[in-house]
Amino acid sequence: MLDIKRIRDNREEVEAALAKRGKAYPLEELFLADEERRALLAEVEDMKATRNRVSKEIPAIKKQGGDAQTLMAEMKDLSSRIQELDAALSSTEEKMQSLLLEIPNTPHESVLPGKDESDNREIRRFLDPAVFSFEPKPHWEIGTALGILDFEAAARVTGARFAFAIGLGAKMDRAIANFMLKTHTEKHGYTEILPPFIAHGRSMTGTGQLPKFEEDMFRLCGTDYYLIPTAEVPLTNMYRDSILDGDLLPLSVTALTPCFRAEAGSAGKDTRGLIRQHQFNKVELVKFAAPETSYAELEKLLLDAEEILRLLGLPYRVVQLCGGDLGFSSAKTYDIEVWMPSYGKYVEISSCSNFEDYQARRAGIRYRAGREEKPQFVHTLNGSGLAVGRTLAAVMENYQQEDGSILIPEVLQEFMGQQYIRGIK
Repeated sequence: MLDIKRIRDNREEVEAALAKRGKAYPLEELFLADEERRALLAEVEDMKATRNRVSKEIPAIKKQGGDAQTLMAEMKDLSSRIQELDAALSSTEEKMQSLLLEIPNTPHESVLPGKDESDNREIRRFLDPAVFSFEPKPHWEIGTALGILDFEAAARVTGARFAFAIGLGAKMDRAIANFMLKTHTEKHGYTEILPPFIAHGRSMTGTGQLPKFEEDMFRLCGTDYYLIPTAEVPLTNMYRDSILDGDLLPLSVTALTPCFRAEAGSAGKDTRGLIRQHQFNKVELVKFAAPETSYAELEKLLLDAEEILRLLGLPYRVVQLCGGDLGFSSAKTYDIEVWMPSYGKYVEISSCSNFEDYQARRAGIRYRAGREEKPQFVHTLNGSGLAVGRTLAAVMENYQQEDGSILIPEVLQEFMGQQYIRGIK
């Protein structure tokens, strides 16, 4: 969340930054609550100081034979009033906390204003899309014909937006994930983590999924547990309420996990194939960095994710998100979009973001630069490195052959033990 002191002391700057998002937020209500809180706090502290002072005077009055009954009655009334003010202060602080949780991160100065993805800025491209000598098919048709994907069986078992990967389809999914993890751990310096796939509400609040996006998640009935929408949640919250050693920064971790998303509000979007599933595997990249180096780390994280697509030989582009398309917790985000022949356009396969200290404040993650230094909030970053199902779909479509087979990218052949997928085995 944002620092209330920063909001109070830099009101115009914060309002101008949030204006880039093109939406209204309860800032005025927050300012009024903050003023009320400070007034209540000053009043109750003054009363408590008076009570403490008089409470010390009463024994002395009694010792000297004086009558302290009036003062004692006044202190009893004062204590009752203090209790009322403490309750009012607690209520106001809860309201402030709730309001702060509704206000997104302020976009970085380099983020341009805009209303939606149409205002995003393209940064670069890699490879031109392939020109086929035949009419390319969508991956769901390719996979069904080869017997390596089955959407109908998944619909019978669970429902829409699920899939069975079968035989070489399952092997290819695993090969892609292993290739990603091998690259990120052995070449890019990430430490692999196998985290829980369930997190409680406090962890979801820490990374910004709650309270705003509860309808997008799967909650376990009758509990405070949620299926994780991304490994960002457990990886970031692994250091919740902790003070990191500044000498260890930047700290880079990665995980392969299933991700579960209700996809609320996405009816009619990408309903076929692997692009928008309720359950999918993803390799996540998470970094913890000092504030002065976090934007350099964002550029490195982006290149780490890009290299996966480069090594796979898949055409893609990088775009910087405008304010209106920026995620709730993000200060700056790059999307990597892979070319999908069946769509005739680029489709998001990774988002790489710097959250600055927004998540760290919510989750209580700090670092100490030196033994004598005061702990301060760390900057958190994350990105997909990459979404496995979407990568599988992109490989199937971009490497499809006229005879219906799939040429396996060279970097995956060592994991697959073959050059082509020609059918179920």
